[in-house]
Amino acid sequence: MLRLLVIHGPNLQMLGARQPTVYGRTTLTQINQLLQAEAQRLNVSLTILQSNHEGDIVEAIGRARGRYAGILINPAAYTHTSVAIRDAIEGAALPTVEVHLSNIAAREPFRHTSLIAPVAVGQVSGFGVASYRLGLQALAAVVARRPAARRVDKSRAGR
Repeated sequence: MLRLLVIHGPNLQMLGARQPTVYGRTTLTQINQLLQAEAQRLNVSLTILQSNHEGDIVEAIGRARGRYAGILINPAAYTHTSVAIRDAIEGAALPTVEVHLSNIAAREPFRHTSLIAPVAVGQVSGFGVASYRLGLQALAAVVARRPAARRVDKSRAGR
């Protein structure tokens, strides 16, 4: 079974209560439950991390190579500011899909630029909670197409 890393960035632990007109009323726990159900349907295994700390996210990405076949990330505010997360994703050389609940291109001008998008295989934004499901589906499809030698499965993880 392929293993994927899911990373939720800063302030996402407040989903459901923080700006529900922008982010909806679904909590992060509910999103994680949706992701786990979809992962089971796709026959992939997820490790899920939420952090408000850029360094923790960078370190998780750095440890991902050799342990996971790909990364699904909502970098939240770090989307627009973190060269460190961008460089970690590029260095890990794992297929990465960036997701956002809101359409970042339709929001304030400072949110229009993603530093992550150029090193990701794709970006899904603006579909609310469905952005996560669609992003996971896309990532699983990308990973499944990779040559077997470059994929990481549970039996080889950590070796």
